[in-house]
Amino acid sequence: MLKQIEGSQGVAQAVGLCRPDVICAYPISPQTHIVEALGNLCRKGVLPNSEYINVESEFAAMSVALGASAAGGRAYTATASQGLLYMAEAVYNCSGLGLPVVMTVANRAIGAPINIWNDHSDSQSQRDSGWIQLFCETNQDAVDLHIQAFRIAEETSLPVMVCMDGFVLTHAFERMDIPEQEQVDAFLPPFQPRQVLDPKDPYSIGAMVGPEAFTEVRYMTHRRMKEATASIERASKDYEAIIGRKAGGLLSTYRMEDAEVCIFALGSLLGTIKDTVDDLREQGLKIGVVGLISYRPFPYEAVRDVLKTVRTVVVIDRMLSPSQGGVVCLDVMSALRGLAVEQKSVIAGLGGRSVTKAALSKVFTEAYEGTLADETILDLDEELVERQMAREAAAHHIGPVAEALNRHVAERKLEAGEEI
Repeated sequence: MLKQIEGSQGVAQAVGLCRPDVICAYPISPQTHIVEALGNLCRKGVLPNSEYINVESEFAAMSVALGASAAGGRAYTATASQGLLYMAEAVYNCSGLGLPVVMTVANRAIGAPINIWNDHSDSQSQRDSGWIQLFCETNQDAVDLHIQAFRIAEETSLPVMVCMDGFVLTHAFERMDIPEQEQVDAFLPPFQPRQVLDPKDPYSIGAMVGPEAFTEVRYMTHRRMKEATASIERASKDYEAIIGRKAGGLLSTYRMEDAEVCIFALGSLLGTIKDTVDDLREQGLKIGVVGLISYRPFPYEAVRDVLKTVRTVVVIDRMLSPSQGGVVCLDVMSALRGLAVEQKSVIAGLGGRSVTKAALSKVFTEAYEGTLADETILDLDEELVERQMAREAAAHHIGPVAEALNRHVAERKLEAGEEI
């Protein structure tokens, strides 16, 4: 059914259609509207068989979800930013125990300094936690991927994060096609846990494992994660057959049929990238786009296959790993090992900074002409950085860097005669 609603409302309705047994809720922007909407669905009796549990922290939210899943229930929660970091211990426990929890991560920057706007530093900080991570380009993707996530999680016995850009998607009102309950029931079978706490057949879940078996336990998670690419692709095909539209999978492609340069990115930024590429195509530049949906497991073979015919790939990250750069860029580099494909790294949109078509057009044109630097920080205010570096070199007691940079911005506005 077509609905013009907020992205968070669409996700809540999609999760509700999956008939979760337990919904754990602790509010943190920008995911709060999702759990609020699910709470209303439970309160109104729309989800009569779902237990809605208010918890005292994000750590408790994941712990309750973990316990609910271990007891044989279909469990869901949501978080963002510092909340994801706060639950990190339980996040690792959930994947290590092979519990198929589904969680929305409304992507938001990690402090310090405090920043509530969007980038991918939160979920990508947990890239080694053993969770499948699926990224949404649009709110329609968010609806479809959440429904697929429950099936993928339960088929692979791995937890799944569905990552959607905070505010950009969660708070945007768009037209979404919400499937009917009968369609979701046909796609998603009732949960049949592989392991379950049962008083009639007691055993331990989460017992200590020593050196004699720990390597094998970790390897099993590694192997299941690699094999999960088949489950992701299968879920996408079956979803299309039942629901009637293509959604999910490992990658999406746009105008790649004759592309000489490829822009490789993930999340909502893909919309602006595609608009920019359309403009450059009219100027005769053969540029295409690959959107990454499955960040973990990273689809190395699929990436290698789709990029093997281009001469240059520009990888855009919305997360900066200090001293390293872009983390998605490393995965693409591994996928392309041995191929004559030039790779460029671009860091963009940190902390919610706008990524404009003008800035992207300049970068893409330079990549096409062969003049783009190997590493680019999009719209970096170098003068602001140099002011602070000079200040640090001249004085020992400089105060917090974030406050100092804010002060530099204010000073520059005063120098220009602008209002602060």
